[in-house]
Amino acid sequence: MSPEEIQQIFFVECEESLAAAETGLAACKAGTQDADTINAVFRAVHSIKGGAGAFGFEALQAYTHIFETLLSDVREGTVELTRPLIDLLLRALDTLADHVSAARNEEAAPDDAALLAELEGAQAANAGRAAVAEAEPALAPAPSMAEASDPQEDGDSAADFDLDSLLDDLAGDLTKPEPARWDVHIRPRAGAMKNGSEPLLMLRDVASLGGTCVVCDISHVPALDVFDPSQGYLGWTYSMPGGTPEEAVRDIFDFIGEDCAIAIGEGATIPDVDIAQPRVPAPIAASTAASTAPAKPGPLQAVATAPAPAAPAVEKPALAAAAAGSAAPPAQGQSIRIDLAKLDRLIDLVGELVIAQAMLVQRLDGVAVTATEELGLLESLTRDIQESAMSIRAQPIGSVFSRVPRILRDLASTTGKHVKLEVFGESTELDKTVIERLGEPLTHLIRNAVDHGIESAEDRIAAGKPPEGILTLSAEHRSGRILIAIGDDGAGINRERVLAKAIEKGIVSPEAQLTNEEIDNLIFAAGFSTAQVVSNISGRGVGMDVVRQNVKDLGGRITIDSVPGKGTTFTLTLPLTLAISDGMIVNVGDQTLVVPLAHVVESLRPGAEDVQGLGATRTMLNVRGRFIPVLNLRDALGVSQGARCPEEGVLIVVDTESAGQAALLVDDIQDQRQFVIKSLATNFRSVEGVAGATILGDGRVALIVDVDGLVACALPAAERCLLERRAA
Repeated sequence: MSPEEIQQIFFVECEESLAAAETGLAACKAGTQDADTINAVFRAVHSIKGGAGAFGFEALQAYTHIFETLLSDVREGTVELTRPLIDLLLRALDTLADHVSAARNEEAAPDDAALLAELEGAQAANAGRAAVAEAEPALAPAPSMAEASDPQEDGDSAADFDLDSLLDDLAGDLTKPEPARWDVHIRPRAGAMKNGSEPLLMLRDVASLGGTCVVCDISHVPALDVFDPSQGYLGWTYSMPGGTPEEAVRDIFDFIGEDCAIAIGEGATIPDVDIAQPRVPAPIAASTAASTAPAKPGPLQAVATAPAPAAPAVEKPALAAAAAGSAAPPAQGQSIRIDLAKLDRLIDLVGELVIAQAMLVQRLDGVAVTATEELGLLESLTRDIQESAMSIRAQPIGSVFSRVPRILRDLASTTGKHVKLEVFGESTELDKTVIERLGEPLTHLIRNAVDHGIESAEDRIAAGKPPEGILTLSAEHRSGRILIAIGDDGAGINRERVLAKAIEKGIVSPEAQLTNEEIDNLIFAAGFSTAQVVSNISGRGVGMDVVRQNVKDLGGRITIDSVPGKGTTFTLTLPLTLAISDGMIVNVGDQTLVVPLAHVVESLRPGAEDVQGLGATRTMLNVRGRFIPVLNLRDALGVSQGARCPEEGVLIVVDTESAGQAALLVDDIQDQRQFVIKSLATNFRSVEGVAGATILGDGRVALIVDVDGLVACALPAAERCLLERRAA
């Protein structure tokens, strides 16, 4: 593995550590301040510090050292974890994320001087209070002369008594024996070097705690011709001052984890390793061993005169697994990291496999062969491979939601509005590509909700609301798609103001009669903004139109539900994946189209009594007592031929998020199978009513119908409301 690959693994682990630290601090802010939560935050920052030192990121290491020191005081109880301190730690974590990003992109480190001063100030202030609290019982103020000479006092004067007691205490401190020194035995395993760790830096940290190296075990070093620099041949024993906490030593090796064996305690020795190499018999004692001999020399002498005993019980399973080799089953929950380009290549190959399978079925259709069972097996295996490959790319949307707390903290400092975040469905999974492209639209929507939607604390109190606003994020699977909702409990959309602004900018005419839904959708118009003041958050008329375009590029739609005085909810409807899906292949005239199966409710051939006219142009279908509009795909897509009335073709009842149900008129249904989605925007340009294209089994290109967009375009909101009233 190259140094660049190892460094990339470090940055991935940094992201995991940052997420763990943010989760822990959020739990502390919510009231969970137990030792496990605080330790988790400390370990996350400590891990980043260890890796930063190993890779030479000095600015990152220096910053995390100060951050870690304050967290260590919090963990030990010398610094009280108050609400202001938690806010400071959250800001420090944000800056730590900036440091990691700067190191990854080889950019200049962020300016952290002011924040470091705050961190050191918080530590010094609390440390000062702790020192005063400890000193108060022993150094109580001496009584005044009047009090000392008071005849009512019995025995010697108070001043003389206090002086004698103080002298006795000092004499006792001088004669009190120092705590006995203790030993720590260390041996890095092969994985330590292979994974990019630098044991020498960790040994220096042990020395910085007062440790003295008394033994360096070289008994495992082989002959030069079989020497492997990545193996863990050396082991060390350090003698530690009696006052050094054991946890401080163990923390040094948190970053390296199981790749370094340490042993502490009575009778412990340098951990052994499973290396079948010739041994050099004698260990080398450090030059300082004679002057600083450990308090318990027994175990150290055993290392020099006899083979090292077996590793502690906690490490035996690891050694047994190594000896078993490939025959041992993998541990539960084991995972590996792979390059995303390799995964994308796998998905592309699976797509080609789906196309090849469709071509084979098409070629053998009607041929007198008895391969029906084999073709069915091939189709089943192809689908299983496709689902397995897609599941590898699936990730929980919580990775996107986890960025929101920082956005809210930044907005709070800018707008003065404090917002409580409520998250639901963060474990909902969808394709990694979709997740990566969700960040920008979600950020725009959240900033818009805080800046425009949620009122100031004074206005909320006047309206009978709590001063702190509420932002809700939720995600769920529905009908083969994913729904993401961003809601706030603010004032809702001011439709009078929106309409007036649209008329002022010439977006709509003054005579236009718009429904509430159409007025709400005006905020997606390019260049539209109702902000009174241009700021770094909003006011320049960019953002919401970008959100809608980004969502459309993902093959999704965005809808608005706003109630004045209650709040606004934006709902994003997105495909689970951008690669492979199921669809119904239909014919319209001389064209072959694909209708995504996630939208299809049912298909039917209507009778004359099931179809009724409404007005001069609209046809309605009676579906078990409920009337829905009929849309002719021939007219909607501009096809020259095809069925003109429902009795001549087949109706496919579809369900949409924004326009309800509708019936699509096609000539006939050809097949139902998986299809590989090819983007039109990438290879050609966006086409209204078309979500993309695919390659059929016979090699032809077929367009994929954008059901949501087509129905919404063919049935404007005003007409849809009229149809619903008349049908009722």
